Amino acid sequence: MTATAVRTGTGTPARTAPWLTASAFLGAVARIAAGVLWLNEGILKYRAGFGSADILLVSQSAAGNTRVPFFFHPLGALMQSAPGLFGIAIPVLEVGLGVLLILGLGRVLTTLVALGSVATLMLYWSSDQLIAQYPAMVLLSAVVLALPWSGRIGVAWWWERRRGRGSATPASSRR
Repeated sequence: MTATAVRTGTGTPARTAPWLTASAFLGAVARIAAGVLWLNEGILKYRAGFGSADILLVSQSAAGNTRVPFFFHPLGALMQSAPGLFGIAIPVLEVGLGVLLILGLGRVLTTLVALGSVATLMLYWSSDQLIAQYPAMVLLSAVVLALPWSGRIGVAWWWERRRGRGSATPASSRR
């Protein structure tokens, strides 16, 4: 008997509500789409030879721009002091966000990655670096955050099924 069956008082596992399944599916689609866009951004930067010169260009243009908010200036100064590090870290961050979103590693990790996605995009916007797909990426990440089961359909779900957690067998008898 599963924990769900125990809570409902029946001897059989409870069925998943159709709206929950649809929510998980819609969230997974949004999550994968955002992941593909992030992966594309990171790979594009690798292929284009993104590096310290690009970081210096962003930080120097943000320093003299009146549209850049005050809270970006300390980060801009940090970027100017270590452009090589940021030149490597930004594409790695983007590829990492893409891979983690595509994989769907459960509810909590997916939520954290979606928050990281939104935070990164807001950082890009605050430095006045806006390209066409950033609004779509924010919207997709917001959908992932709004639908808490967005990470359910993915590697975490597959791993649960593979290990047998989805069966009605008690955990103590699986050892």
